[in-house]
Amino acid sequence: MRRFFLLLFLIILVAAGAVAWALLVPAGPRTETFVDILPGTPSSRIAKQLKDAGIVRSRYVFLALREWKGGTLKAGEYRFDHSAPMSEVFDRIHRGDVYTIALTIPEGSNVFDIAAKVEADGLGSKSAFLTAAKQDAALVRDLDANATSLEGYLFPDTYRFARHTDPQEMMAVMVKRFRKATQGMGLTSDYHRTVTLASLVEKETPLDSERPLVASVFDNRLDKNMPLMTDPSVIYAALLEGRYRGTIYQSDLQANSPYNTYVHPGLPPGPICNPGLKSLQAAMHPAQTDYLYFVAAGADPSGQSRFSATLEEHARDVEAYRRAVRSAGSPQ
Repeated sequence: MRRFFLLLFLIILVAAGAVAWALLVPAGPRTETFVDILPGTPSSRIAKQLKDAGIVRSRYVFLALREWKGGTLKAGEYRFDHSAPMSEVFDRIHRGDVYTIALTIPEGSNVFDIAAKVEADGLGSKSAFLTAAKQDAALVRDLDANATSLEGYLFPDTYRFARHTDPQEMMAVMVKRFRKATQGMGLTSDYHRTVTLASLVEKETPLDSERPLVASVFDNRLDKNMPLMTDPSVIYAALLEGRYRGTIYQSDLQANSPYNTYVHPGLPPGPICNPGLKSLQAAMHPAQTDYLYFVAAGADPSGQSRFSATLEEHARDVEAYRRAVRSAGSPQ
C-alpha cells in the first residue's frame, strides 16, 4: 500500500507540475501570429485553435482555467507576438482585446484618398472600397435622395477596424458617425446642398476663421447665378474620369463634366470630399458679406485668403498674390 500511495503521490506531483508548467510558464509564438475566433465558437474549439497555433501548451488546462474563471470568451481576431502566461491569454480573450488597425481620415479626404489609405493600412483593396462607395449610396438616401455615392458622408475621424472588415461595414460606421456629428450641430434638412457646399469650403481654405467667408462667396455667386469657378471641383471631375495628372490643365477647365464649376453654374451634382464640422457649420451659417471673389489661402504664400467684392479688387488681389509668389521664390 505504501508503494501504491507513493506512486500515486508521484503521479499527482508530476501532473500538478505539468499543469503548473502549462498554466504559469509563458508560451507563445516567436513571430506574429493571428487567431480568428468566429462568433458562436465553443470553448473546446477555441482551446484547440490556441493549442494548434502554439499560443498555449495545453488545451485541456485552458479549458480547466475557463471552468475555474468563468465568463464569456469573445469572438474576434487576436494577435499574439510574444510569450505570455496562459492566464494572460485567457484574460485577453475574455475581455475581447481583439486586434484592430487604426484608420485616420483627415478632413477634406475624398473617396479616392480614403480608398488609398484603406489599402495602404492593409484593410482591403482600393478598388473594392471605391466600388462599395457607389453601391452603398442607399445608406444615406434618407438624408440625400440625390446621392450617387457616399462621398461627403464618410465622416473624417480615426476609426479602428479588424483586418477582415469589409468596405460595407467600414462605411456603415463612418456614416453613423456622420449622422451623430451632424445631429449634434443641428443639421436636420437640406443635407445635399449643405454637404456639397461644405465640401467646396473644406477644399478652399485650411483656416477655420475663413470658412464662413468662403461660404459667403459661394452663396453670393449662387444668388447671382454666377459660376462658382472653384478649382477643387475641376480636380474632382478629373479624378472621377481617371484623367487627373497632378495639376489643372486648360483641357480640364473646358471639360464638360457636371462637376466642372467653370463650365456649369450652380453647385456640382454632389460633394467633392468629406468635410469636417467647421466647414459644415460654415455652409449652414455663411458670413454676411458682399464678397464675390477670393484668392484661396492654400495657393498664397501669406497663408491667408484675399476676399473682394468687385472684379477690379479681385484683379489687384491676384496681382498681390503673384508678387507674393515671386517673392517667396526669390533667393534670400
